[in-house]
Amino acid sequence: MLKRLFFIISAVVISAVSFAQNAITLEDLWVKYSLYPKGIDEFTSMNDGKSFTRKESSGAISKFDMATGNKLETLFTPDGKVTRFDSYSFNADESKILLATKTEPIYRHSSASEFFVYELKNKSLNPVSSKGKQIYPTFSPVGNMMAYIQDNNLWILDLFAGKDMPITFDGKKNEIINGLPDWVYEEEFTMYEAYQWSKDANRLAYLKFNEKEVPSFTMPLYKGNLYPVNDVFKYPKVGERNSEVSLWVYNVKTSQTQKVELGSGFEYIPRFQWVDETNLAVFTMNRLQNELTIYLCDLATGARKIIYTEKSNTYIEITDDYRFLPRDKGFLWVSESDGFRHLYHYNYEGKLINRLTSGNWDITELYGTDAAMKTVFFQSAEVSPLERRVYSIQIDGKKKKDITPFEGWNSAEFTEGCTFFVHTRSTISTPASYQICDQNGKTVRVLETNSDLKEKLNNLYINNPEFFQCKTESDVALNGWMIKPADFDPAKKYPVFMYVYGGPGSQTVKNQWGSSNYLWFQMLAQQGYIVVSVDNRGTGARGRDFRASTYRQLGNLETIDQMEAAKWLGKQTYVDKNRIGIFGWSYGGYMSSLCITRGADLFKMAIAVAPVTNWKFYDNIYTERYMGTLETNPNGYDDNAPIKFADKLKGKYLLIHGTADDNVHWQNAAEMTNALVKANKQFDQFIYPDRNHGIYGGNTRYHLYTMMTDYIKRNL
Repeated sequence: MLKRLFFIISAVVISAVSFAQNAITLEDLWVKYSLYPKGIDEFTSMNDGKSFTRKESSGAISKFDMATGNKLETLFTPDGKVTRFDSYSFNADESKILLATKTEPIYRHSSASEFFVYELKNKSLNPVSSKGKQIYPTFSPVGNMMAYIQDNNLWILDLFAGKDMPITFDGKKNEIINGLPDWVYEEEFTMYEAYQWSKDANRLAYLKFNEKEVPSFTMPLYKGNLYPVNDVFKYPKVGERNSEVSLWVYNVKTSQTQKVELGSGFEYIPRFQWVDETNLAVFTMNRLQNELTIYLCDLATGARKIIYTEKSNTYIEITDDYRFLPRDKGFLWVSESDGFRHLYHYNYEGKLINRLTSGNWDITELYGTDAAMKTVFFQSAEVSPLERRVYSIQIDGKKKKDITPFEGWNSAEFTEGCTFFVHTRSTISTPASYQICDQNGKTVRVLETNSDLKEKLNNLYINNPEFFQCKTESDVALNGWMIKPADFDPAKKYPVFMYVYGGPGSQTVKNQWGSSNYLWFQMLAQQGYIVVSVDNRGTGARGRDFRASTYRQLGNLETIDQMEAAKWLGKQTYVDKNRIGIFGWSYGGYMSSLCITRGADLFKMAIAVAPVTNWKFYDNIYTERYMGTLETNPNGYDDNAPIKFADKLKGKYLLIHGTADDNVHWQNAAEMTNALVKANKQFDQFIYPDRNHGIYGGNTRYHLYTMMTDYIKRNL
């Protein structure tokens, strides 16, 4: 009996030691970064369609054969003026390389750098400007010029003569911006460079933002100083004035600038693009973002005509899923006007030539056409909202082909003319692999398999996620995934930790590798938690009506669905319904805040990172797109604001925010704090000074995830 007892105890000890050796730790994720997958950063396909360049570990830029992977030559080696660089790009004929150094962020997406131009022929290296850092420099399509933004003005550099000059002179911080989007265009229209060269490089079209009347937001930056420095920038919140935006064209040959007349009745110019040497396609939208007009503007004659219009009962999303082909070929356009995102072919008179795709599924990205413009390539969710495949189809709508017929998430980055593409493939439990394929999908060259990480994962004590569906009381089927502990025992009851984002068009339930958060969830499962994520109504890849069902009432149906999911989980025999928690970041923090208040009887704890707590505090382009204006939806803004439900809090609530969050301002956390104090509700809070919406830098992520992990253990 004693021998048998000793054997049992020994087995338990050995099992515990084995588990410890194979357990994921926070140090692995946020200190050592030992479980990060490798990518193929700085991969650039070349004009010949047969070669590519990559930044090597030494920092050199080298050229490789597309088919064999053999190195052909080294194009640039860091030395002297540039010992390291952050990114690089080529000019049109690939005789010059633009190198970005000493890059620093401006907002969440934009940055300024010291740029250098390297001449491959004579191996010379020269700075773009000696007057400070530049923003978004681009080579002209032909010739020897470059444009860039500096001090809110647009400049042109003659690379041959080495001389630069401004072509705008009225740029001023918080007043006039030329060629660069204001904060809200950058964030919500994903617009970065607000200027573009014509195809013959004789003209430069650019947007001018007059933001003088836009209200300012002040954000204190501490940075260890005796007194904080106030960062003041223009940020239009709901109902407030936007920048006055106008489109201008500078003629390089005549040095004259002309305004592109677009009439009146529009609020936004979310896109513009040259069609040929003298014709611009210009998008305009109204403030509600439910009416879109595309003009074709002839700069030579001043003529303007409408080539496309679209109206919606809800809203129209602006994407880059369009291609303007030569004048005799027309243009490709992705629209969800029939309820799902599909591909259409129009001529420049606005007449529909044909519809290329149809069905109850969404096109999720348009890649482009082959050189002959006879074949179109796109990505879609045709197989399942949880998956993505890459397809080709003839421009007449015939011979659609799945060129990535693999389980999981498939995406493509095509070369010029779509001769080859880099195929990225992953599943929810398998890190991404990268290979070069021809336009038929045949693998030409494997670039990266992440075999080392896959081997590490095989030795970890983890369970692959399970996909499931749960139905709400209103008979809506919601997609979800679940990670159970590796030693899962169906006879036991486990606490559940739910992860939510839930915003319009988003997805967390995907058969795609999820990187660090996914491995953190696996770590929690190792420690005895079931981790679950459910996509509520309003999320993407299930058609317009599913996504737009939350229009004018953000937070309502989404919260109901998360509560319904919690109820469904609570009915499972292996779930302890009294120990269900929820976590979210940004829109997800908004959701977790609503769940712990409106769903106070269902959730024991919640963590909200950088949450919106009332949509009145957020920017107007995003919020008014999904909620309408204050005038058209006066009650909608308060109906589902977490600060209005503070008095319902029962469980444990951890509120986290960065004070330098230029996106979701710390004001949201401050007002939630006031509401909870007023309701006499105890809660927990942590503020990260000088951290932005991502809350990262140095030891920050390790600190944050340590704190959240400890909070889960104490309260769930």
